[in-house]
Amino acid sequence: MKITFLGTGTSQGIPVIGSNHPVCHSDDPRDKRLRVSVLIQWKNNNYVIDCGPDFREQMLRTLSRKRNPPQPLPVLNGILFTHEHADHVAGLDDIRPFVFRQGDMPFYAHQRVLKTLRERFDYIFTTENRYPGAPSVKAIEVRNNISLKLSGVEVVPIEVFHGKLQVFGYRFDQIAYLTDVKTIAPAEIEKLKGLDILVINALRYEEHPTHLNVEEALELVSLIKPKRTYFTHISHIMGFHAEVEKQLPENVYLAYDGLTLTTDET
Repeated sequence: MKITFLGTGTSQGIPVIGSNHPVCHSDDPRDKRLRVSVLIQWKNNNYVIDCGPDFREQMLRTLSRKRNPPQPLPVLNGILFTHEHADHVAGLDDIRPFVFRQGDMPFYAHQRVLKTLRERFDYIFTTENRYPGAPSVKAIEVRNNISLKLSGVEVVPIEVFHGKLQVFGYRFDQIAYLTDVKTIAPAEIEKLKGLDILVINALRYEEHPTHLNVEEALELVSLIKPKRTYFTHISHIMGFHAEVEKQLPENVYLAYDGLTLTTDET
């Protein structure tokens, strides 16, 4: 199983528009971060977690860069949503090329998130007087403590809280992806034991009301005990990638856009 980081930045991305912060002017490509999303792949299956405002660029940049001649991803089997904030859903219209080639796009999300998407993107979900170019979707509700079966793989929803907002992370076999976490119950932590790869948000060093900071994220890592951990949803305030990563404990790393990992790298 393989995970590719399509984006590792916060809701504003890095560089931030108009910012004079040194990280926003870094020449290190690892300091340039699109909005958070990952691609999970096994065999010929491709699933994306979240579909933010950079989705189109992520598809063009990441999925074609190693192919000669460049070719787009042939199939996207579905999109899993963590929650409804704009940096996680604003790219929905850009699924059209996939829909035109393969039909309705499966969406997996909490019922609250599906309700919000129906309101925000009503032209996608409507069955009456549809615009001819609108993408079509198949909405599938995700419930806590009920696993999904996606292309033969069990996917376990992990309930966390982003401040007071419920968010779903997802465990695919030995990979778990959690973003926009501030708190997580002990029962959910138990679902994360025995991981090869844990991906979790670590916004910055300073405390934040709705996101884990580095100290809080490391405390969770010590409880979960994965073989490797990669921080995502990273703010420019965190600092330069190269400098921050040197300060992290063994087997804890900063993710960066375009990084690809597989579960057999142990």
